[in-house]
Amino acid sequence: MPLHHHRVRNHEVDSQGFLFNSRYLEVADVAMTEFFRSIGWPYSKLVAEGTDPSVISAIVSFKAPAYFDDDLDVDVKCTKVGNSSFRLDVVISRDETELANVELVYVNVDATKARSRPLPEAVALALRAALDE
Repeated sequence: MPLHHHRVRNHEVDSQGFLFNSRYLEVADVAMTEFFRSIGWPYSKLVAEGTDPSVISAIVSFKAPAYFDDDLDVDVKCTKVGNSSFRLDVVISRDETELANVELVYVNVDATKARSRPLPEAVALALRAALDE
């Protein structure tokens, strides 16, 4: 069962009728929030614990277009956890056809100091547990 669903809205498509390329990152960002919720870390709890994930790398591979009113399935897998960073792979599909893959690398940041900081231990443990799923 997919982690998240996204219905493509009219304002998200370009003049060719395709889901505009930058919107895939928006869909992936919402899916990241849902991923954390699914492992017991709703976003407000995540932030309160000292986690502020910022994207440092995003690689989007497009395979087929999505169109207005498509109901997209979005799956997320954690594929790597470091000291202050983690990687999520997001697969966006329609009717079991993969449309795009988004590889996102996040770093936990201390916004007041504008630098990375270690993931809180409880968050890192939850991410590492998700590696096994």
